[in-house]
Amino acid sequence: MTKRLFIFGYGFSAAAFARRMRARGFEIAATCRSAEKKARLEADGIEAHLFDGTAPIAAAERTLARASHLLSSVPPDSEGDPVLRHHIAAIRAAAPFEWIGYLSTTGVYGDRDGDWVSEDSARTPTGARGARRVQAEDAWFSLADAGPVMSFRLAGIYGPGRSALDTVRQGKARRIVKPGQVFSRIHMEDIARVLEASVDRPHDGAAYNVCDDEAAPPQDVIAHACELLGETPPPEIPFDEAELSDMAKSFYRDNKRVRNDRIKRELGVALAFPTYREGLGAQLAAERAEAAD
Repeated sequence: MTKRLFIFGYGFSAAAFARRMRARGFEIAATCRSAEKKARLEADGIEAHLFDGTAPIAAAERTLARASHLLSSVPPDSEGDPVLRHHIAAIRAAAPFEWIGYLSTTGVYGDRDGDWVSEDSARTPTGARGARRVQAEDAWFSLADAGPVMSFRLAGIYGPGRSALDTVRQGKARRIVKPGQVFSRIHMEDIARVLEASVDRPHDGAAYNVCDDEAAPPQDVIAHACELLGETPPPEIPFDEAELSDMAKSFYRDNKRVRNDRIKRELGVALAFPTYREGLGAQLAAERAEAAD
């Protein structure tokens, strides 16, 4: 029987996962927010449903009953998790699923002043967005009777079209320096690797940190991208002097190093891009190879 993956929120990371699962013969169905994207997904052979968080998808129970695997990449809003708010009854009615995944964030750990965190660390989020993520994780874990539920706590996501290389090319790169500040990152394809490995080895109730092997200062990543492109790095700007939006400032509020041992130990994942250097280098090499064809 053909397996079927239903994705709430067909975004950057979920699309990379869907490509891997399609290659394995899975049928894909997904939600998106616009009619234009719905048409694009359908043209690509994906069953698409409109969902913007204000109302459930049409025929939700019947649609979800056809799925063997379920992923949500939709973030919580001020009222909670919109997927569960509108679909929890349909999900329970369609159960059991073979695998249920929820894309969370390492923001659930809050600020650790540069210290290390693992999946066993307390969730002490900084600010309302992180607190909503904790609540959403708990809500998804409460669905354990619907199938094995896993939470994937993603670090800063990058990949083609959404990387430091793209930022430099667009003329938007800034090297903002906050002494001691580091961020963990993860390439979109390594997110997909982790999710695929979990499908093959589901561990009900497990949380996984999905990040690469090196937390690094953001200014170093921009400098490396400039080096790869043969560009002069922009000047360093002290954090206290940088004009940042409240959203941008909130990212600098948390400073931690994230351990990724569990994805390697439990899921057998070998990262394709263990640091941003491999990820950016591979992206540039692929772009140049495509241009040469």
